[in-house]
Amino acid sequence: MDGMNIVGDLFGAGKMFLPQVVKSARVMKKAVAYLTPYLEQEKKGGGASAGKILLATVKGDVHDIGKNIVGVVLACNNFEIIDMGVMIPKEAILDKAVEENVDIIGLSGLITPSLDEMVDVAKEMEKRGMKIPLLIGGATTSQIHTAVKIDTQYSGPVFHVLDASKSVPVSSSLLGEDGDAFAAAKKKAYADIREQYASRKETKRYISYEQARKNKFQADWANYQATKPALNGEIAFTEFPNEEIRKYIDWTPFFSTWQLKGKYPKIFENQIIGKEAKKLFEDANKMLDWLIEDKKLISNAVIGLYPANSVEDDTVEIYADDSREKVIKKFHFLRQQGQKGSGLPNLSLADFIAPKDSGVADYMGFFAVTTGIGIEPLLEEFEREHDDYNSIMLKAVADRLAEAFAELMHERVRKEFWGYDAAEIFSNEELISEKYQGIRPAPGYPACPDHTEKPPLFELIHAEKNTGIYLTDSNAMYPASSVSGFYIGHPESKYFGLGKIAKDQVEVYAQRKEMEIEKVEKWLAPVLNYDT
Repeated sequence: MDGMNIVGDLFGAGKMFLPQVVKSARVMKKAVAYLTPYLEQEKKGGGASAGKILLATVKGDVHDIGKNIVGVVLACNNFEIIDMGVMIPKEAILDKAVEENVDIIGLSGLITPSLDEMVDVAKEMEKRGMKIPLLIGGATTSQIHTAVKIDTQYSGPVFHVLDASKSVPVSSSLLGEDGDAFAAAKKKAYADIREQYASRKETKRYISYEQARKNKFQADWANYQATKPALNGEIAFTEFPNEEIRKYIDWTPFFSTWQLKGKYPKIFENQIIGKEAKKLFEDANKMLDWLIEDKKLISNAVIGLYPANSVEDDTVEIYADDSREKVIKKFHFLRQQGQKGSGLPNLSLADFIAPKDSGVADYMGFFAVTTGIGIEPLLEEFEREHDDYNSIMLKAVADRLAEAFAELMHERVRKEFWGYDAAEIFSNEELISEKYQGIRPAPGYPACPDHTEKPPLFELIHAEKNTGIYLTDSNAMYPASSVSGFYIGHPESKYFGLGKIAKDQVEVYAQRKEMEIEKVEKWLAPVLNYDT
């Protein structure tokens, strides 16, 4: 434990890197597991702990790499960790916190509905009269959201923790002698953030939804002819060779997962982290060799291509065949409402699909891929061996494989199944830089933040039956190493951020989707420019 305290200090000072910390923790955990039968229970871990922390990924969310890293780093600093896992309802989190008499609760989430779930946890804590500090973390979380949406719901201490390295000083300060003053200072800081946010929100200019629609992107449909796909309907791929997928991996985000910042392969030349990045890369490739050789992970995919046209500006109709008489699904997209400079359009993804009244026979595609079938027994084995390093490595590698599989299938669609760019030849670097024609936006991402567009996508291409991926009640995909989305082939199509939208668009959107406004507002909470 003395050794681990030094590891923790070195990591906090930036003199040791996350992979080294997690490997060190593996040694500690294996040693403690061996010694535990010989130790008195209260002395387990070599003396009094720095505090007891409960960690959980909130209900509906299956992502836990970040949470697990935080747990390892805290454990290295002598905190006792109770990790409840993923998809944990608020009642279970809070009941366990009381039962275990924990000092801190840490919530994690990646998908945007998790932000709302965290707000609900804070409300429930207030309702129960709890005073336990609440830590908020995860890729979609932010200091502004924590200050504006969560801190206002709970009178106890609330802290947004940017990454694993920040979890230790925050937790130590909260549980230290000056913990109350530390918490009070953060309450004041969050109040200041709310004030700044309110003034910024007032100065940000929005236009009406009607004005935004009039300022839509105008393609030259009169001179456009879409390529008719070779495929009409869906096609599934089961047990796709992982050795093929491997060639498409974008390694840069892999290093970010381990908090090593730099672009692959230049990261290896970095004077400070290059050596450690190289070791990590070698470990990842050893893991890939093992997974491929022993066929440990199964990769499945399904794609679907269909006749399509946009209607009512921001809705896209999908047709059974080229007669375009039978509508089999509708997809609903949102439009930017921020005021634009001269000549700049307010974009919606629907703008890149030919309007029905243009007479252009257009098409749209859909996909779902996973590289996570069979991951559970592997993770359970690593857990039994107290091997956090390989557990996190497996998830990180599986995530990279899933993104690579999505890239591979998109290339095959462009060249083969849709064939609108059959002659394209790009290197992996060029594919990563998206030099090709067309886009594959996904529900939940900046251009289309509404996760409720996932169920119709899954129904259309029978994604669960064809791939084994299922949606949670928050529309997260399980296994976590899965990707789904749309194929849009128009040469001028591009990715964009929606930004915030106003109530007039939400009302029209709710009508188009035949959903209650309150339900739409709940799903779109992070992108609303007004308070509900």
